[in-house]
Formats: sequence, C-alpha cells, structure tokens
Amino acid sequence: MLNQVESYKEKINLEQLPAHIAIIMDGNGRWAKERGFERVVGHQNGVISVREVTEAATRLGIKYLTLYTFSTENWGRPQAEVDALMVILVDSIEKETPTLHRNNIRLQVIGDMGRMPQKVREKLQGCIDHTSKNTGLTLVLALSYSARWEIVNMAKVVAQKVQNGELSVDAIDEKIISDHLTTKDIPDPDLLIRTSGELRISNFLLWQLAYSEFYFAEVCWPDFRSEEFYKAVFEYQQRNRRYGKL
Repeated sequence: MLNQVESYKEKINLEQLPAHIAIIMDGNGRWAKERGFERVVGHQNGVISVREVTEAATRLGIKYLTLYTFSTENWGRPQAEVDALMVILVDSIEKETPTLHRNNIRLQVIGDMGRMPQKVREKLQGCIDHTSKNTGLTLVLALSYSARWEIVNMAKVVAQKVQNGELSVDAIDEKIISDHLTTKDIPDPDLLIRTSGELRISNFLLWQLAYSEFYFAEVCWPDFRSEEFYKAVFEYQQRNRRYGKL
C-alpha cells in the first residue's frame, strides 16, 4: 500500500515503460449526470483530464499516447451534443497547440477525416503541421474512428493492389496488413486503459490490441488525472508479458 503522500509516479520503473499507451476515455456523460449537469459539462471537464494525462505521459517519457476521442458511432448521438463536441475540439486545438509545441509533443490523427467539419480539419492540420518536427511524445487522436472501418478500408486497398498486379495474394502477411492501417507508422499499444468501469474495447484498434495489456479504471474520465495514469502504468509493470510463450 502507498502512504498518503507517496505518488505512484515514484514507484514506476523508468527503464520498463510502455512505449505506447492507448486510452478509451469513457464516462464524461455519466460524470455530468451524476452531478446534475448537462453532458457537455462532462466533455468540458474531460478536456482537463486530456491535458493532465498528456503532461503526465510526457514527464514519464512515454513515446506514444493514443486517445479514443470520437468514434464513428458517436455521429449517432443527438446533433446538439455532436455540435458541442466539435466546438470543444476546435477550442481545445486552438488553446493547446502552443503548449504541445512548447513541450516537444507531436500531434497525429487517425480516422475518417472526411466526415469531420471543415473547420475542425483545418485546425487539426494546422496543429499537425506546427508540431510535425517535434521529437518527444506523439499524441494520436482517434477521431471519427472505428476499427472495423479501418479494417474494411485496409482490405479494399490491399484487394485493389492485388487486382492491379502490384501485390500477390501470397505476399499478404501481418506486416502487409499493419502497413495498410491508419497506424502504420505507430507501434502497437503495450497498454490499453479504459475508464468508467466498462469492460469492453468498443471497436477500438482491434488489430493493434492483439497483445496489449488491459487496465480498467473505475473512475469516469473527468476524474482520471495524472495520479490515476501513474497507477495504471505501475500496475502494467507488475505484469509478465509472455506473448503466448512460456
């Protein structure tokens, strides 16, 4: 047991860090409802957690942090909530771009950007361009993303290459598949974190999570701050990853 003043950060072995942590940020709406607020208030407070967790990952020296920010299924939410989320996203990008750059953080995005509003795409591209030469943490936002959408797109591209004679069927292996996913330049996650006590992966990085360790936090995302993040990393380090071997 940790005493009240000792942080999990002090227990983490900096020589055995996960290279890539992915997070399903769940529970914003539930957090707001429990407090008598509109759902948008939960999303607004969730932005604070994004900032704290990103800073915590940077302090540890994590190389990649992927946040499941907006799924393709989220387009089916009430239009007012979707619109509010887009506003929050644009505002957050505007406010955080200088901070990301100052902290040597590089932004990347995965997902179906064609469905995102033009203003969101423009702001995202501006931040991506502004931080492209940074060499610290790579922060990946999964926006308008679903793993099944990604796998279907991969299959279409690979099939087209076979049809065009650019690729033989016998040449298709795990690397070919990985190289045609949106995460082709990103290592598979070592650790997946999901908040709010839900025990599922919700159509997120289905191919990439094949050998990831899972950590499920009881707290909703707006309450998942740096200490909760450190705890998840510490718990990850207590596990023995065998990849199917003895």
